[in-house]
Amino acid sequence: MGKSAVDLMGSSSEVHFSGFHMDGFEKREANTEQPTTSATDMYNQPFIIGVAGGAASGKKTVCDMIVQQLHDQRVVLVNQDSFYNNLTEEERARVQDYNFDHPDAFDTEELLRVMDKLKHGEAVDLPKYDFKSYKSDALRRVNPSDVIILEGILVFHDPRVRELMNMKIFVDTDADVRLARRIRRDTSEKDRDIGAILDQYSKFVKPAFDDFILPTKKYADIIIPRGGDNHVAVDLIVQHIRTKLGQHDLCKIYPNLYVIQSTFQIRGMHTLIRDAQITKHDFVFYADRLIRLVVEHGLGHLPFTEKQVVTPTGSVYTGVDFCKRLCGVSVIRSGESMENALRACCKGIKIGKILIHREGDNGQQLIYEKLPNDISERHVLLLDPILGTGNSAVQAISLLIQKGVPESNIIFLNLIS
Repeated sequence: MGKSAVDLMGSSSEVHFSGFHMDGFEKREANTEQPTTSATDMYNQPFIIGVAGGAASGKKTVCDMIVQQLHDQRVVLVNQDSFYNNLTEEERARVQDYNFDHPDAFDTEELLRVMDKLKHGEAVDLPKYDFKSYKSDALRRVNPSDVIILEGILVFHDPRVRELMNMKIFVDTDADVRLARRIRRDTSEKDRDIGAILDQYSKFVKPAFDDFILPTKKYADIIIPRGGDNHVAVDLIVQHIRTKLGQHDLCKIYPNLYVIQSTFQIRGMHTLIRDAQITKHDFVFYADRLIRLVVEHGLGHLPFTEKQVVTPTGSVYTGVDFCKRLCGVSVIRSGESMENALRACCKGIKIGKILIHREGDNGQQLIYEKLPNDISERHVLLLDPILGTGNSAVQAISLLIQKGVPESNIIFLNLIS
């Protein structure tokens, strides 16, 4: 489930500067309790990819291609097949009547336990299932990784497993192709009779696909037709993963949070403004530089329209037109330190004011507001450089929403959280 704005702000520690879009967050009262998950708990969490699809659809091939292209990252592949339940003596005696494609065939609780450990940076011992004895007879050690790929026919079936995933991929392959691959695989690798393969397919595999696997396709973020033959789709997925891995850890969790990529210049300026011995002149100078970066980054997230102009040489240049309906709103008093940078970037921009008085650690009270009369028709850049508990920011955002500003039109600009 998505976090509320106050949960996000309360748990965000030491985030540099960000454009925080309010779109999609729940509207609810500020939570005055301490958040149960700190930012340090969220850092260094791996990027978890779920890969589902019918048997012999090409899931393993897709996973291998992703692993191969992410050779410079630590990647671990976890197969749902490792978590089959051990069969009893009676079940082994009638194994031809056992449905290995049913959700109850898997030990989902053990899968969740293993994934939780990997997610929190702990090494685990993965069971290795033997399809001759129909039980787990070995373990393999798996270390924490940057990327975890969870592959299996029913990895999207249990909502608790789905919630672990940052990306969900469904490999969609024609039923005839899957059956042909299954026959080829089981006759060569498992030395099985074609008649037995077809009997199992019609009795268990196809009904289970229709009842349990195909319905989970709706949960997929990405659907790959033709499986491993679709190199374009796999390349795009790998590019997306690389982008996500390069993001700040909180951005992987909150899709409407944007953090400016840190450079030595930015870290150097942060070092200066955080130094207790800095002079007032230097503090103002470097703080203004950082604020200017935040404002310009925030403006880059506004909507635009395409526009063509004729250059002095007579050629046509296709560019974009700035968002016209825009205003700033500063949270008094610290937000006013960001106004000069906004005015320098947006000539003649209207800027409103909100003053919130804090009573105690968790209390807040709106004292004063002066906003443009047509603010509900504008995109709003909400200015507040320092985010502590997040209470003032939440109240300011709530006021803008009450004034009719859509959440998707609010961009919260912040320097230090």
